[in-house]
Amino acid sequence: MVKIQRFFIKYKRQILITITILLILAEIFQWVFKLTLLYQILMAVAGVIGVIPIILTAISSLKVKLISIDVLVSLAVIGAFIIGEFNEAAIVTWLFMLGEVLEDFTLKKTRSAVSDLVSMAPQTALVVQEDGSTEEEDVDFIDSGDQVVVKTGDQVPVDGKIISGSGNLDEASINGESRLVNKGVGDAVYAGTMLENGNLTVETTAAGEDTTFGKIIEVVEEAEDSKSHTEKLINRFAKYYTPLILIIALIVGVITRNFKLAITIMVLGCPGALVIGVPVSTVAGIGNGAKNGIIFKGSQVMDEMRKVDEIAFDKTGTLTIGHPEVSAVRVLNGDKAKIIKLAAAIEKKSNHPLANTIAKMDPFVIDAVVETVKGEGVIATYEQEKYFVGNLQLVEENTKKNAELEKIADDLSSQGDSIVVFSNRDQSLLAIFGIKDQLRPQAKKALLKLKKLGIKKLVMLSGDKQQTAEKIATELPLDEVHGEQLPSDKATFIKAEQQKGNKVAFIGDGINDGPALASANVAIAVGNGTDVAVDVSDIVLVKNDLKQVAYAFSLSKRTILNMNENIALALLTVLILFIGLFVGYIEMASGMLVHELSILVVILNGMRLLKNR
Repeated sequence: MVKIQRFFIKYKRQILITITILLILAEIFQWVFKLTLLYQILMAVAGVIGVIPIILTAISSLKVKLISIDVLVSLAVIGAFIIGEFNEAAIVTWLFMLGEVLEDFTLKKTRSAVSDLVSMAPQTALVVQEDGSTEEEDVDFIDSGDQVVVKTGDQVPVDGKIISGSGNLDEASINGESRLVNKGVGDAVYAGTMLENGNLTVETTAAGEDTTFGKIIEVVEEAEDSKSHTEKLINRFAKYYTPLILIIALIVGVITRNFKLAITIMVLGCPGALVIGVPVSTVAGIGNGAKNGIIFKGSQVMDEMRKVDEIAFDKTGTLTIGHPEVSAVRVLNGDKAKIIKLAAAIEKKSNHPLANTIAKMDPFVIDAVVETVKGEGVIATYEQEKYFVGNLQLVEENTKKNAELEKIADDLSSQGDSIVVFSNRDQSLLAIFGIKDQLRPQAKKALLKLKKLGIKKLVMLSGDKQQTAEKIATELPLDEVHGEQLPSDKATFIKAEQQKGNKVAFIGDGINDGPALASANVAIAVGNGTDVAVDVSDIVLVKNDLKQVAYAFSLSKRTILNMNENIALALLTVLILFIGLFVGYIEMASGMLVHELSILVVILNGMRLLKNR
């Protein structure tokens, strides 16, 4: 039986075409040549061909104790054969099969975003052999540690680290950024990105499904197969609805002794539009998100997202770019060029996040002895002189207090800058660096859009001092700003807001915001699709674009609304059909036609979600 089912599934379209031809021929023989017997024979043949796959599916359903729609249609068609209504049987099976073909086509269409992603995934790689030659291999057979060669114009086939060569890479498939990124030895590269120029040798860290790109595809595929609360409710409804229709048909048949009426009730009671309407909306909505760089981990997430009325943002890397830059250099004593050169050279020997910002200002390198003072900065000894690079406390403890220096430090701090002071022992060389993380260019516009969409409260949670955080926030339409927040403090804040009855979404970089992401009703990671972001979040914004948050919120609302529209259309259709049946306007074939048209309507309605707005 399984082999026969597979045959009918494989050749479903061809069988539909065959039945269509038989129906056309039957009508020609009936109306043109008046050959009623041949008409009945062709209709009976069409009905038999059409009902076989339906009966096989019905038997499979009954084996797992499920009375499916196929059971209703099978009984109705068999009944039609018993009372000699071969034309009714043929038309009902043809319409039912047409509906299935349309459903298959629609789901394939709505899954196009994932298909596009899969087609972008590299399939082979040039692997370096022991003798130094290269051999093309399937990416699924590449192991961590294998070396692969990437040439100009090729896709990077694995996640890995560059061990030789350099080039410009298009990483839009991973992070949505259209500009080319220059990378060299030691830099990380990702599968699915394109090497526009240069040649690379890459040591593999992950291949195939384990790559960042592979995990993005996997998450989207799993999301499309997931079920929302609404869809689970519909499935439970259908489970009890089908036996109910059978009971009603049986009772009507016994009372009225009208066998055809009972069979017609079975046909018209099929909740096809109800069953297909919600999955179509789900797949189309998630597919739209994937196409626009928004990965929803299931339709349940969309249901939660549309209810959100408060959004809390991590600052660094979310509202800001995440790459601090030197915004001011105030020199009190000495030559500015010399100070920058020495400060940059000393900071090259420090691993503090702010040190790298100053280190980039000049390529000068010195052979200095550097001592790290925890929580304060570094003390460097170079050419028998000591230099101090760090916070105000480090400099004043090792040199002397300076009122002017303190005033400038306060001034820069009030503007939202982090402070790094440079000085030698006698302060003949003395300067203060103001370092500031820049706001994302689209941050203000994105937050205003969220307000317009109905988000009542926007909050920034930052590890910076309150004064610094507030200064940054003055440029944004935020309702609250909370500084000096540890990861646990952010989680505590979210829980407190939830206790007030708010539905809170938290947006972070997915790396050090684990507690907050886990506590939120909806966890959103803004980033480049790193493993951590994909793992801990409900929604991943692959593009570093805050405007996508508003789009995710809007798309969630549209998708759930579309589901509800389809449910209403389906139930209304069944109601109208039964009213039409009992007042004498609807018969089996015409009712099935309306039924299949309702399926087409909910499909077309669901496909509207594929369009961007």
